[in-house]
Amino acid sequence: MDGVLGRGAWVVKWPLPARIPRTVVVPVALIGTLALAGLVLGRIYADDLLFRLVAGAAIGSVGAGLATRRLPSWSAAPVSVVLLALYTAVSLKVAAGHAGSATPFPSMVRDALVNGIPRLLTAMIPVESTPDTVIVPVIATWLAGLAAAEVGVRARRVLLGMVTPVLLYAGALYVVGPNEGAAVGPTLGFAALVVAALAVSAGSPVPEGTDGVVRARALGGAAAGLVAVLGLAVVVGPWISGQVASTPVDPRRYVEPPRVDNLDESPLNRISGWMLAPKQRLFGYQPETAPAGKSKTVKVRLAVLSDYDGVTWKVGGVYRNAGRVLPEQPALPGAESSEVRARITIDGLAGRLLPAVATPTALSGARVAYDAGTGTLIRPEGAAGGLTYTVTSRVRTPDLNMLPTAQSPSGEAVKRYLTVGPGVPETVERLAAHLADGNGGAYDRALAIQDFLAEHYRETADAPSGHAYPNLGYFLFGPRGQGGQEGTSEQFAASFALLARLTGLPSRVVVGFDAPAAGGEVTGGNAIAWPEVLFDDLGWVAFDPMPTTDDPTPVEQDFTPRPTTPPTTPPRQEASSDTPAPSVSAVAAPAGTAGGVPAGVVAGGTSGSLLVLLVITALVVVRLRRGQRSRRLYDGSPDQRITGAWLEFTDALRLAGQPVPDHLSATELAEYAARPPAPRPGGLLRRAAPRPVAAEPAGPVGVLERPADPLPALDELVGALNTVGFAPGAADAGQADRAGAQALAYAAALRERRSWWRKLWWTVHPGPLRWHR
Repeated sequence: MDGVLGRGAWVVKWPLPARIPRTVVVPVALIGTLALAGLVLGRIYADDLLFRLVAGAAIGSVGAGLATRRLPSWSAAPVSVVLLALYTAVSLKVAAGHAGSATPFPSMVRDALVNGIPRLLTAMIPVESTPDTVIVPVIATWLAGLAAAEVGVRARRVLLGMVTPVLLYAGALYVVGPNEGAAVGPTLGFAALVVAALAVSAGSPVPEGTDGVVRARALGGAAAGLVAVLGLAVVVGPWISGQVASTPVDPRRYVEPPRVDNLDESPLNRISGWMLAPKQRLFGYQPETAPAGKSKTVKVRLAVLSDYDGVTWKVGGVYRNAGRVLPEQPALPGAESSEVRARITIDGLAGRLLPAVATPTALSGARVAYDAGTGTLIRPEGAAGGLTYTVTSRVRTPDLNMLPTAQSPSGEAVKRYLTVGPGVPETVERLAAHLADGNGGAYDRALAIQDFLAEHYRETADAPSGHAYPNLGYFLFGPRGQGGQEGTSEQFAASFALLARLTGLPSRVVVGFDAPAAGGEVTGGNAIAWPEVLFDDLGWVAFDPMPTTDDPTPVEQDFTPRPTTPPTTPPRQEASSDTPAPSVSAVAAPAGTAGGVPAGVVAGGTSGSLLVLLVITALVVVRLRRGQRSRRLYDGSPDQRITGAWLEFTDALRLAGQPVPDHLSATELAEYAARPPAPRPGGLLRRAAPRPVAAEPAGPVGVLERPADPLPALDELVGALNTVGFAPGAADAGQADRAGAQALAYAAALRERRSWWRKLWWTVHPGPLRWHR
């Protein structure tokens, strides 16, 4: 028995067995292409629930089209829409149970329908399969399957019916964007299913005996189709091939993620208010795992402030809607890791920020948004009283034995952590130079800042809030007893972070609480801010600049320079080399020393041995550094010599306590180096004449300065380095000679600005031998 398909004036007949593959293959191909779209999209989800729901939608929509193909065409859409509503409700119920959501079903459906698209595009990857992140793919798949079944099965326009699966597949690739690799396997499978569907629907050739006009029309149509396909391949092919190596656009860049409100933009301002109400209950902290270590408190983070404009430290995070599973942070070499799980109940804490021990990896009981850069949480709806959630954190403790030799990163990646607002007070800059002088290592500079703040300032609970430049200037240099040199942890942390950035250390401020390790109430009196510094291979390391004594040393004692005019007579020495030594015979020998070696002889011999060892070590270092300088400046090709001259120049900056910002170009770094570092207060300033140099008062600490002689030019060195960078091999020996001469002249001039003992340390400092290994 034959089947007949009428088309205009001619009839095509095919045997009955040929209809069976078409009836089966086309629906299967449609279901397969729709399911592959779910497979591609599911790569950014945390589990396979989305794929299973999308595959069910594909089967349901195409199956509904097959079941209603013998009904009137107008009835197919209403039946399919009713089935879509039922399937969507079941999918949302399954996703809610999978996510552990306790939201009432009507509210959950309404929220998913209203917020499905924005939450899908702002969700943290990997995306958790929740009602609001699965509803859009499920509905889109069902509608695409409905259209494909109506056109491809009922109307038998298979090529046209494949349009909606193609659009769905392209949409899935677009939503994934650069967050996953190329979907080569699913794409090849998608193409194979399309080809199979088209192959079985192609029918038989024009039968014998057909009218010539009809035959000509058929052949002409086939030829036109072939020409169109080839033309499309010629036009579109090069564009497609050009997109293979390009990075896909992430649609999340066009959707604004959840943000903190004005109250939480700078919670550092809230420290003073909390300190004035120390009994105010903010939240409850109850650990569900045994506390690690012997500490009675555990630090719970609220916010990480990364941006400073001279007025306010701000959060500046990018928060993405997250599920129960949060992305893991990169591992640190040699760091110890422990898991902390705690239940937190919000009481009087207002705002959207949620407290948690760093760094959260899982959370249940609340819908949150997460900033992967800082490891902090917000609740878009706000932290209402009574909210209870359980957070699991992965606490990583870096190997602190690596700190003394660790360096801090620089460059564009950490530029935001080195940036300060314009108008830094001159006194603050001089204090930063004072603390950096002689501290070439990153950890040494951070430790110097911490110790200075801890030893010279007092903590006061009722100190006024504020961390803008004027506030920090008064905190650092204001008169003691009149509000100066005292503050809360707000001023201590903000001052540390500012001084750290001025000395080249990437820093940020963290606001949080000292919660009882055994559990209990966290009140306003537990609020605290602390600074953190970024180190290579160690990550962010916290510092504690809070006072170590109730009677701190006044700042003026350690940060006041000596007079610029040296005394007319040399200072009196307790034991001059010209003073005759007391006669040994005039001193009575103590009893009991006859026949023994006097203790003074033993001590003198030991001290002498140590002194000789130190002298030998210093001589070895001097010799090694001279050999290093000779190899850098005089050995190798001109390019190597110019590079060596640049290393000599950067080493001189580090020896002077001035960090070398890697994000600056050679020209910008030369301009930076042309501004001589402020002399360390307390050292004698060199001058050319024996008369006093007039100077103007310079701030609260009364630092006196004189105009410094300009440093030698660096134009030849910069020009030679640019030649090496942009035209390797083009530099000549003359350029290398001039570059080396300028580097040596600059280093010598910078060394001459040091005090005598710092010149000595400059000469024997072993740092240049290891800084560029």
